[in-house]
Amino acid sequence: MVSEQKRIIIIGAGLLQTPAIKIAKELGLFAIVFDYNKDATGMKLADLPVIASTRDIEGCVRSAKNIAEKMKIDAVITVGTDASSTVAAVQAALELPGNKFEDAYAATNKIRMRERFRKHNIAQPDFYPIWSYEEALSAFKKLTKPVVIKPVDNMGARGVMKIEREEHLLNGFNRAKSASPSGEIILEEYMEGPELSIDMLISDGEIYVTGVADRLIEYPPFFIEIGHVIPSNLPQEQIDDAIDVMKQGIRALGLKTGAAKGDIKVTKDGAKIGEIAARLSGGFMSAYTYPFSSGVNLIRNAIEISLGLPPSDLTPKWDKVSVEKAFIPGSGIVESIDGIDEALSIEGVKEIFMRAKVGDILTNPTNNLEKAGNVITVADTRDEAIAIANKVLDTVKIKLTTHKSLTLEEIKRSAREKFNGICKCCNVCDGLYCHGQIYGIGGSGGGESFMRNIKSLNEYIFVPNLIHRHFEINTETEFFGSHLEAPIAMAAFSDIENLGGIISKKEYLNDVINGSINSGILSILLDNGIEEDYYSMLQHVSSNQSSVNTVILKPVRSQSVLIKRLQEAEKAGANALGIDIDIDNSNNSNMSSSNFSTKTDKDIQELVKSVNVPFVVKGIMGVEDALLCARAGVSILYISNKGGRSMKSVPSTIDVLGSIAKTIRAKYKHNIKIICDGGFRDGSDILKGYVLGADIIGVGRPFTIASFGKGSKGIEYQASLFIDEIKRAMCSIGLDDIKNISSMKKQLFRNI
Repeated sequence: MVSEQKRIIIIGAGLLQTPAIKIAKELGLFAIVFDYNKDATGMKLADLPVIASTRDIEGCVRSAKNIAEKMKIDAVITVGTDASSTVAAVQAALELPGNKFEDAYAATNKIRMRERFRKHNIAQPDFYPIWSYEEALSAFKKLTKPVVIKPVDNMGARGVMKIEREEHLLNGFNRAKSASPSGEIILEEYMEGPELSIDMLISDGEIYVTGVADRLIEYPPFFIEIGHVIPSNLPQEQIDDAIDVMKQGIRALGLKTGAAKGDIKVTKDGAKIGEIAARLSGGFMSAYTYPFSSGVNLIRNAIEISLGLPPSDLTPKWDKVSVEKAFIPGSGIVESIDGIDEALSIEGVKEIFMRAKVGDILTNPTNNLEKAGNVITVADTRDEAIAIANKVLDTVKIKLTTHKSLTLEEIKRSAREKFNGICKCCNVCDGLYCHGQIYGIGGSGGGESFMRNIKSLNEYIFVPNLIHRHFEINTETEFFGSHLEAPIAMAAFSDIENLGGIISKKEYLNDVINGSINSGILSILLDNGIEEDYYSMLQHVSSNQSSVNTVILKPVRSQSVLIKRLQEAEKAGANALGIDIDIDNSNNSNMSSSNFSTKTDKDIQELVKSVNVPFVVKGIMGVEDALLCARAGVSILYISNKGGRSMKSVPSTIDVLGSIAKTIRAKYKHNIKIICDGGFRDGSDILKGYVLGADIIGVGRPFTIASFGKGSKGIEYQASLFIDEIKRAMCSIGLDDIKNISSMKKQLFRNI
């Protein structure tokens, strides 16, 4: 124990630094606390709070020197935040025990760290420092895939992303760049295997191991720690290997005193260093789970080392298991939080930290600072400690708003974050702001055809018919025996990865299907040509056979393979099947003239006969193709120019819809159904398409924005908004039932 009052500077006053401030005061120390936020939790505990950014090294040094002129400072420390460079600079300025600044900096800057490890031949992934996107692209081509891109000077997994395909690289680069205070980025090979979090103390050159935990990482392509378990459950030889590699790393960094926290991957080739920081761990390990599991007050020992004393007590008092788990309730606005008191009464629950509060907007996390809260438990066994933590997650109810409580503004705000510049989610989605720029969504060339879709729809206007009796408005319709709340389809994208890689294909499919089922609209699922994704899509279809799913296959395979896939999809429960004949000529397309296979009318006839469900051909833009398909037995004609991506010089879909519908209806009545997409933005637009002859209107961009913003709830909200808009438009033209739309054709005309 410290016998006389001494003074310590603690850099940082947030949640993870608060235990250090409390322990310092318990030791009788005068606590001087630096933090930029005057209202931070630890500032209220400080004997002397100092408003200074933990990243402002020069500012902290000046403040420390000013204080040192008035009183003697005996130690400087930080816990759980990347301020080790600041700590080292202040220690040097005050001539206190600590690491050299250049060594502390190397433990903060991931490029310098990797260079030190490379110089000393320490096991780590191959890497490249990058500044520009061109450098990132060059490095990506040289490294084994997948890779990880990250800012060199940030923590909490901010800006960190796993990248498997080149088309995701630009998005990852932009995320990492925006999260890097210096702008420096590193690209390194991804290390497959479990990950350990290891704390060590360093005193007089001796390294003490003070905790080894299993990190629980989820939410790819991001690296979100949903919790950790201490002690580790890995075989002892793997733990020993990880400890040995970390000690090598500490020596390579030149760390001589204080603490070190390592993220160590256990790969098939042995332990490799993810990173090492010159501080104790955050994430509640050093302050909570290790003390609870061992009885060792780790922070007290770290403070003693900072004072130039040896650690007084590192001997474990008991052998228990402690678990930290995060509350991650999903996306939405917090309506209420209940059950915390009940959860705290559960035996084995030590702490619950709830960051979220009523009114907060939550999204699925993309870094470790976006979690709603955390729970800490302890028990005699691993299974017991985990079970208690899971019980707490079930007991605490974080209620989020339903789709009816959402707003379009909130959906778009959340979606902008997920798109990360891929789509701006403009108030008016007409392609003017982003023409020729949007990677994955935008049209071919400068987006002329995309914009033409919007422009042509806006040229059609309704003549109101407002003097009529009051009536209930019915938007319901039937589609091959399936009931729909309105003639709307969610026109899903196939290459969802081209929209940034933020949302996985699996997550997107879940949202599309569940949102469509709950809204009573048609869901259209597009194959992206990747076999693994195709079979994953069929699994979704198989488990949701109550919905109206249309699976459309791209004709990039041989006829025999297509037939096989069609039959597999039918067996999985698809309600309609077909092929996509419109070629994607946008810059991001994986299609090329060498791998795209066109189809003849005889080919289509063979495909139609291979299945027993309605067959659809997507990409119809002319009467001749429509008639060829009809003669081949196609049940559904899908008018589409792929959102303007087929060519920059094609007509809008609304311009060809009328002539195709008129020709088909004259010869085949309503035995052949018509779907049309391309620029439909609200309920009035949908009604225009229906009046001109489409049975179903496919809507792409608004639904995709909604799903990115708030998942299936976003889709439900957008669908309900469309249906309300359709009803208002129907009321304005005097239409009580959408099935009677033919009588309203005279009220729609083109105003050019």
